[in-house]
Amino acid sequence: MSEERALTAEELFDEVGLGYEKAFGHLPEQLAAVDWLLDRLPRGARVLDVGSGTGRPVAELLDRAGHAVTGIDVSGTMVDLARRQVPGARFERCDVREFTGPEGGFDAVCAFFPLLMMDRAGAADALRRMTSWLKPGGLLVSATVPADVEDVEIVWMGHRARVSSFSAEEFVRLLREECGLDVLHQAVSEFRPDGPSAVPEEQLFCYARRP
Repeated sequence: MSEERALTAEELFDEVGLGYEKAFGHLPEQLAAVDWLLDRLPRGARVLDVGSGTGRPVAELLDRAGHAVTGIDVSGTMVDLARRQVPGARFERCDVREFTGPEGGFDAVCAFFPLLMMDRAGAADALRRMTSWLKPGGLLVSATVPADVEDVEIVWMGHRARVSSFSAEEFVRLLREECGLDVLHQAVSEFRPDGPSAVPEEQLFCYARRP
């Protein structure tokens, strides 16, 4: 595929495929977030994984624990991989901004880095939509790359893309004030993905509950 322009999210993740799992599938803070969630979910909980990628590790761990997992991703390649790798979960090719989740239908929502290729308004609206899909007392575990940027072009995993994000403080404010969530945990860490050209990146992980 030509690299004369920045790729869309669908094009980008179609291109990286299993390379994403290799680079990011062992992220310690993500595994810790899933462990935290598993300790608090009721038996047979309904969980939505937004930006489910290859299905590993998040959907796989939740499915293995006996939960009913629905994963959504804009990349058809990722959805095909996830269906093969985690046959016990259900995966759908869908943008979170178009997903018609049931109001209050999920015990938990996982959202690990799915918002970075949206503009800020779209990302904030997606967070509000995810909150609406949680049952009262439902849990949101999320992660982003904290940065005060809007529509900036970068090179990521060898491909050009345009990204937007929020500072850590603004992301937490959105969860609390715009979404009405109780933020139970927030922490910024640094992670170096696998790969010869990989560079460390800051990551913000948040755990929150819908009152």
